[in-house]
Amino acid sequence: MRRSAARKTGQSNSTAPITSSATDLFRSASSKASSKEMERIDNLFYSYANRSSGLIDPEGIENLCSDMEVDHTDVRILMLAWKMKAEKQGYFTLEEWRRGLKALRADTVNKLKKALPELEKEVKRPSNFVDFYSYSFRYCLTEEKQKSIDIESICQLLDLVLGSHFRAQVDYFIEYLKIQNDYKVINMDQWMGFYHFCTEISFPDLSNYDPELAWPLILDNFVEWMQEKRT
Repeated sequence: MRRSAARKTGQSNSTAPITSSATDLFRSASSKASSKEMERIDNLFYSYANRSSGLIDPEGIENLCSDMEVDHTDVRILMLAWKMKAEKQGYFTLEEWRRGLKALRADTVNKLKKALPELEKEVKRPSNFVDFYSYSFRYCLTEEKQKSIDIESICQLLDLVLGSHFRAQVDYFIEYLKIQNDYKVINMDQWMGFYHFCTEISFPDLSNYDPELAWPLILDNFVEWMQEKRT
């Protein structure tokens, strides 16, 4: 009985190196494939990067957009920056590039172009869109310690980021921003406040807008302007 048990144990042990070897081979192949992919991603980065700065700069981004046949003002380029978690407007570091392209599984321009529709779907999920909307404001803070953005730039950004979601609200708010004289810049609180206004307030009747709640003052003024405009 004991010899039989020993034989069984021996058989079990004899398969272990085979299984282990197969696993190691798989890991090795997977690691090599991943390494090759990262090498291609890096090579693609350097084909657009500025040699002196080691960054993809605005000219490099324009060249990338041209190769992808996408306008550099297309919102999907901003989505790409969001995916990379790019910190400085108009610039991509190697680390940011790697993060974004690895997540998109894109190691060629063609693959990156094909990944854009899926990226757009990802951004439009409600859980992601709030983060993207917030990111788009931070991405446009180009100066150190800058906390607000001028009205003209805000109007362009609103149209780009939110226009396709809340066309009427964005159009009216842009019209208001251009004719009012109380605000020269918009801060993050006001920026996010307008997003919540679009998602929570009945428009254009504004029936559930309560000025007693903690809305930014600019939105109270906007609602007053809207009500006067309707009468």
